[in-house]
Amino acid sequence: MFDLHRLRLLRELKHRGTLAAVAAALSYAPSSVSQQLSQLEAEVGVPLLEPVGRRVRLTEQAEILVAHTEAVLERLERAEAEIATSLADLTGTLRIASFQTAALALVPAALDVLRELHPHLRVHVTHMEPEQALPALHARDFDLVIAEEYPGNPSPRPAAIEEEDLLDDPLHLALPKPPDDGGTESPMAALRSLADHPWAMEPEGTTARHWSTALCRNAGFEPDVRFETTDILFHLRLVEQQHAAAFLPGLVWSGRHPSVALRQLPRGRRARRVYTAVRSGRSRHPAVLACRDALHLAVARRLQGKG
Repeated sequence: MFDLHRLRLLRELKHRGTLAAVAAALSYAPSSVSQQLSQLEAEVGVPLLEPVGRRVRLTEQAEILVAHTEAVLERLERAEAEIATSLADLTGTLRIASFQTAALALVPAALDVLRELHPHLRVHVTHMEPEQALPALHARDFDLVIAEEYPGNPSPRPAAIEEEDLLDDPLHLALPKPPDDGGTESPMAALRSLADHPWAMEPEGTTARHWSTALCRNAGFEPDVRFETTDILFHLRLVEQQHAAAFLPGLVWSGRHPSVALRQLPRGRRARRVYTAVRSGRSRHPAVLACRDALHLAVARRLQGKG
């Protein structure tokens, strides 16, 4: 019988990449992690790690072990969910990761609902972009992630992750000054009119940046990106002060009237998908179900103009 704790360390190494990252995540000394994995190798009787430069990678046999460990951990999460369901009171800690605009527009209202219905549930929220949050969900750093998917840029959907739609969030071209034509030009013409203007966009490597750049290139120009940040409120302020053009989502207004001139985007590019993602073993946990219900209620109230 293999030691489950050591198997989990091997799984952590697969997801986090280095012994140092595993040690930091679990508050261990790197030497302790290395020692535990050496003991696991002795239990299994075959090499589990092989050196690659200054790092290590899992052997074929280690990958087999990790796959079975994932199945065991999923079953344990299902057992935990069943136990929690059998209890009258919802307690414990729910760990959520959310990107900025959803955190501002939806999470506070959802927290109101959870506080009213489940006062003994502790909710921990982290602001994190989906590119980092979804791998962290798989690594069990979070129980639920609020993520986004841009039109024409479908996200990978691992079998171990279950997604549930929250809303389609409209996307608009935000103009740094009111248009001269009174807003009658076509979406593509409005976009092309900003070919020589500075832009505010998300950093390179993000899904939003890939989508934004592709949209500009389809309009026939390479955007002059002078401001790079995941802070959409900063994008908005730059547009308000006429320093940049930007693509802004509807959630940035949080029910308020837009403070800048907006134009529609070309067809097929007008909304991003906002959804929640959880691990399959965690999907029926009552805390996760309660959070998803609260988020849907927050969306409904927002659409009704109540938040």
